[in-house]
Amino acid sequence: MKSARIAIAAVALGAAVALPASARAADPDPWLGKDKALHFGASSLIAAGGYTLGALVFDARGHALITGAALSAAAGIGKETLDLAGYGDPSWRDLTWDGIGLVAGLAAAWGVDLLVRGVSDRHPLVVAPRITPQGGALELRIVF
Repeated sequence: MKSARIAIAAVALGAAVALPASARAADPDPWLGKDKALHFGASSLIAAGGYTLGALVFDARGHALITGAALSAAAGIGKETLDLAGYGDPSWRDLTWDGIGLVAGLAAAWGVDLLVRGVSDRHPLVVAPRITPQGGALELRIVF
């Protein structure tokens, strides 16, 4: 008798946990939707392309990183701004995937750049701009 009560309680508990309390509509903007992959891919390609452009123009990798990040961020924010103006469906989730793609694209391009050009005095690992009272300067060099 006691084991029957335990079995009934276990079935009741399982049903309460497994069955939803209320019906929910499908999420119109899922985190892992097809459009999120497109946002990630487009942002990573733009960031990597911008880094490559920056690496061709500047010796400093920091400038190439800024170039790639600026182009990718401008594209992602611009697209969401157009969506907000009525040309689509604006989404913070889309913008989040744009940011993740930006970081992934820069990481991939920076890694390839390190493999191809290596690290030297002319091409340090990172060069960070520093503002001085006399104006902008590139002072900080990180070389391994």
